[in-house]
Amino acid sequence: MGRWYDGRKQAEFVRTFVYTILGIGELLWDMLPQGPQLGGAPANYSVMAGRLGNHATVISRIGRDSLGVQALEVLKPFPVDCGQLQVDAAHETGRVTVELTDGQPSYTIHQPVAWDFFELTENWLTAARAADAVCFGSLAQRQQQSRETIHALVKATRPDCKRIFDVNLRAPFYTSEIVRESLKLASVMKMNDVEVPLVLDLLGLPATTSLQAGAEQLLAEFTNLTLVAITRGGEGSLLVGQSEWHEHPGISIKVADTIGAGDAFTAAMTHYLLRGAPLSVLNEAGNRWGSFVASQSGAMPPIHAETIARIKAEIEG
Repeated sequence: MGRWYDGRKQAEFVRTFVYTILGIGELLWDMLPQGPQLGGAPANYSVMAGRLGNHATVISRIGRDSLGVQALEVLKPFPVDCGQLQVDAAHETGRVTVELTDGQPSYTIHQPVAWDFFELTENWLTAARAADAVCFGSLAQRQQQSRETIHALVKATRPDCKRIFDVNLRAPFYTSEIVRESLKLASVMKMNDVEVPLVLDLLGLPATTSLQAGAEQLLAEFTNLTLVAITRGGEGSLLVGQSEWHEHPGISIKVADTIGAGDAFTAAMTHYLLRGAPLSVLNEAGNRWGSFVASQSGAMPPIHAETIARIKAEIEG
């Protein structure tokens, strides 16, 4: 397996394998004021994971409509496996109307759509059993059929698989049951600072003004968790493990929009987590890639090979 060796204050990154990563959940079109852009947290996550050199697969469902066809066309140039996308003849491809205020998005998430009706297939189960990491959220669990399918896929993964629950709360499509049952399945939890008090309240845990204390409560309540990651927008992020923690101050950029920035953070964190990197490197990677995406328009902006090499060097240097 890939490892992170740390000696003489210099880190040497050693690639041994290409890891298999699944982004499970919604694939949708963000209907932005400047025009439609393909997105959905699991799709954004998978595209970034693929760009970082992993074998990344989108596990989702699209409609047999023009938006579904366009989604496949948009994804074609990216290093992401779309072979597991289901096609729904009865429901349309997902859409979200997005409004931006000072670069911050608000959403109207349409329903019902194709990704509300996941079908548990042997192909999907086979993919889950082969995965080194899976990432899933709360939004695609809003309908029982997809929720049960997602849970079955996560349960089918190997014991050493990194199971990342990216909370991604979108009102009114979450409940205390969805959050609690998802956390029981996860080994890593990721959320933003605004979501921390909401999650604690949903779970009936004591309120706190300390993000670290909130993370520690979650680690104590869900002993299957090994890491809680909390992003703080332009203020960086906090990673809390079972015996250590690390805080990153963030990277100063000019924000274009924040759509997909959190997904890039999670994908970069996963990439280095699989390779045994310390919390400081996970935090650096997440912030470097999250800030880059926030400095661009859309969740899947063009990235030149030179940019990938430069950011990689900044993370690992």
